[in-house]
Amino acid sequence: MSQYRAVPAQVDLPALEREVLALWRREGTFAASVEASREGEPWVFYEGPPTANGRPGTHHVEARVFKDVFPRYRTMKGRFVERKAGWDCHGLPVEIAVEKELGFSGKRDIEAYGVAEFNARCRASVERHVDEFERMTERMGYWVDMSQAYRTMDPEYVDSLWWALQQVHRKGLLVEDHRVAPYCPRCGTGLSDHELAQGYETVVDPSVYVRFPVTGGEWAGRASLLVWTTTPWTLVSNTAVAVNPAVDYVVARAGDELLVVAEPLLRAVLGEEAEVVATVPGRELERTTYARPFDLVEVPDAHYVVLADYVTVEDGTGLVHQSPAFGADDLAVAKAYGLAVVNPVRADGTFEAGLPLVGGLFFKDADTPLVEDLTERGLLFRHVAYEHSYPHCWRCHTALLYYAQPSWYIRTTAAKDALLRENERTTWHPENVKWGRYGDWLKNNIDWSLSRNRFWGTPLPIWRCGAGHLTVVGSRAELGALAGRDLSALDPHRPYVDEVTLPCPECGEEAVRVPEVADAWFDSGSMPFAQWGYPHLPGSRERFERAYPADFICEAIDQTRGWFYTLMAVGTLVFDRSSYEDVLCLGHILAEDGRKMSKHLGNILEPIPLMDEHGADALRWFMAASGSPWVARRVGHGALQEIVRKVLLTYWNTVAFQSLYARTAGWTPASGAPSAAERPLLDRWALSEAHRLAAQVDAALEAFDTQRAGALLAAFVDDLSNWYVRRSRRRFWQGEPAALATLHECLDLLTRLMAPLVPFVTERVWQDLVRPVTPGAPASVHLAAWPEADPALVDDALAGRMALVRRLVELGRAARAESKVRSRQPLGRALVGAAGWADLPPELRAQVAEELNVVELTGLDGSGGDLVDVSLKANFRSLGKRFAQRTPRVAAAVAAAGPTALVAALRASGTATVEVDGEQVEVGTDDVVVTEAPREGWAVASDAGETLALDLTLTPALRRAGLAREAVRLVQEARKASGLEVSDRIALWWEAEGELAEALEEHGALVADEVLATAFRRGEPGEHAATPSPGGSAGGPLPQHGDADLGLRFWLTRA
Repeated sequence: MSQYRAVPAQVDLPALEREVLALWRREGTFAASVEASREGEPWVFYEGPPTANGRPGTHHVEARVFKDVFPRYRTMKGRFVERKAGWDCHGLPVEIAVEKELGFSGKRDIEAYGVAEFNARCRASVERHVDEFERMTERMGYWVDMSQAYRTMDPEYVDSLWWALQQVHRKGLLVEDHRVAPYCPRCGTGLSDHELAQGYETVVDPSVYVRFPVTGGEWAGRASLLVWTTTPWTLVSNTAVAVNPAVDYVVARAGDELLVVAEPLLRAVLGEEAEVVATVPGRELERTTYARPFDLVEVPDAHYVVLADYVTVEDGTGLVHQSPAFGADDLAVAKAYGLAVVNPVRADGTFEAGLPLVGGLFFKDADTPLVEDLTERGLLFRHVAYEHSYPHCWRCHTALLYYAQPSWYIRTTAAKDALLRENERTTWHPENVKWGRYGDWLKNNIDWSLSRNRFWGTPLPIWRCGAGHLTVVGSRAELGALAGRDLSALDPHRPYVDEVTLPCPECGEEAVRVPEVADAWFDSGSMPFAQWGYPHLPGSRERFERAYPADFICEAIDQTRGWFYTLMAVGTLVFDRSSYEDVLCLGHILAEDGRKMSKHLGNILEPIPLMDEHGADALRWFMAASGSPWVARRVGHGALQEIVRKVLLTYWNTVAFQSLYARTAGWTPASGAPSAAERPLLDRWALSEAHRLAAQVDAALEAFDTQRAGALLAAFVDDLSNWYVRRSRRRFWQGEPAALATLHECLDLLTRLMAPLVPFVTERVWQDLVRPVTPGAPASVHLAAWPEADPALVDDALAGRMALVRRLVELGRAARAESKVRSRQPLGRALVGAAGWADLPPELRAQVAEELNVVELTGLDGSGGDLVDVSLKANFRSLGKRFAQRTPRVAAAVAAAGPTALVAALRASGTATVEVDGEQVEVGTDDVVVTEAPREGWAVASDAGETLALDLTLTPALRRAGLAREAVRLVQEARKASGLEVSDRIALWWEAEGELAEALEEHGALVADEVLATAFRRGEPGEHAATPSPGGSAGGPLPQHGDADLGLRFWLTRA
């Protein structure tokens, strides 16, 4: 059997990753991992297709990490996980990127350039940026099949979308309507409600209170309606003022004028000095006429008070100005009263050129001249700056209009109950999103504005004849049959599909396609079936039914208004079943300064350079395990360096340590070792913790909790390196089979557990430490089976005892630090007071003694108890949880108890009793704060009822032992400076006088053992002066090392 490969102590992680990528490509490891589990039970995940409209950012790495971790984990557990990549190719993101490339400013430029030419540029842009995403995907180790990726622009995909829209239409859910909807004047198209939700920006707008003089009824010429608005530009098309019929309104005197406001808002608007002149029920104000604020456009039969239940008294004045072209509620009221809908704003967002005052101005820019004009005419009552959130285009960031226009809608409101039902059966991570952010969205669901007046998108498959009959086509094949010609090679994009006409099946008149394209979110929401070309392509039905719904999807939290919604909506509308069962909602990734990454802020971290500096594994670990993935997190160089140092290099150094000493000893797993039950307690503890870890990490990943999995793994890596290996190092120096076998078994298990999170470094370890010495080992860690915990090896009692040992060690270190006695100086004894100390076997007590560098350990409850002054007080926080109102009396009883006896009881059993109101009440170590002050010559540290006291008395023998250890430190430093390997044996000569010489003579064996000296001689090298050495030239004298203050000189060479 071969031995381990040599594992260097120093590692360049990015270079290691490039080697691993080459290995995976060379051996086809990804394809092999999928093929190996092909007969396993399917576990389905969907790739939420990124929009290939630009270079990928670091935020793109986040979701892709999770979409890689869980398929790797499930594959190792034997599940068949098909991993099909996908690209979102259509829509405004791509169009706007191409417009920028061409220097265009809007739709007119595109139409002048040519739709065919423009769409060709869009296609080329997508294909160019797909390459950049593929490079990032490979570099980060995201295993997904990009060779068979679905693309929403492919004809077969579009065929599936047409089929889905045909199904929706047949259910009566695809309709055309004239509604007020969000509209981007720069892009020239309406937007859906879920797109609207992604584009809010904080702006400062004018908040104006405007007088509308009353012209009819009792208050004509005497009072004014007081109206509040944050959109002064809509006053140009004012048609009415709405009041709530169930609210009382008042005519109030403010200074020398009369104003009408809602009674509940009187003081907030007009102040405490306002005098109520009259109270009028809202319903009685109906039809009261007023003078409109501007006469810039013709509005017939309008300008009176109307009633509307939607008017609230939460803010404003309780009177709402109506502009039906720009508000859905306004439009509904206008229809009820037969009011005209007047729209002086053109499709590009500017007012009609011929209008006085505002002609040609962009709608938001018109606010300033309009407010100035109101002021000049005495109609402006109050004007303040108002900071609020206003909708902007999610792609071009232009302020949106709410614009009355015809559009095609999917009646998702008709499926509200079904959507709520599907949400109930879905598991959300974090759980609060289910009926919080997402559930609220579903409950307030409005119809999906589907159509876009754009160019690069899925053309709506709707043909209409002159008589208004609609034909909704389900594929190019069906279109060809209706048109009477072969259209199998048709590019189903504009302008080519626009050229296809067909005889209306209902009346025979020529039917032409409606001009709109579909919301690109419909494309991505249809990917569960469209990725297979369902239902048209052969085999697509079987593939779809095998992979629907998904077991798992994952994206950032903003997709609750995006892909998560459209995926559920399309699945429910078409198949009456949501497209997924488990969903992870991730928080956003921010720059190190806590702000969103932005070019103009200069805080962007490009993903590939970031990975080339710190390694993809470090970035993956950050995304998966550093902090809660559900909240926004800051990524930066500092955080990644910390991960490399604390996790990845600690793991690597432990592997290098094992490789070095196993190779030095000629040990392999085939060499044999005692059974686990026959090994020392420290080995059994390490194996117990390893198998406990396997169970815990498995449970965490089953629950999609990568943060807990990472915390468990990081803690074990630290325990393995900084406790097990450090406490066992002499056994490794000696090549002890039990230690080597234990560390091998732990690293084998740990490597498989870490593999889904950090696939690169674990692959290298597998190739170096497992594959060479394990007959029949899989060619990759990612082809290995997930480790199963062996309950028989998990020893809870041993874990508790070792935890006590480590707590006592920490107390001892704290006491040493307080005493300023260096750790290399041995001490004669330590006194220990802790529940469970009496049950510790000698083997574990020895761990405490060796770690604290003390000769003897004694229980504190014996003769040593008089060396500290003990005091105690109640821990009110702990007692309060148990005793509530009785806490003060229990605390008083604790304070009155004899501290020595109570502390002794706590140390013996972990509990003690005190008398409260004649009743015996039990208290525990958490309920009492014990303070033990050391008397002279002692250092004491206590915590949670456990105490460790160090006797600081130094005898001559102890001082000599301390000097010997100082010599060990100097030799170790010289070894390192001489370039020796940590396992190299040496020959050592030394010269010293007095107490130091006595110390080295007395403790020579210990020094030689610690520094791996096979020869330890007093005197200068003499005839050995010409011995070759890493520190001297061949044939030359050995260099002298030493410390003048200590009085030590020594020489060394490789043995």
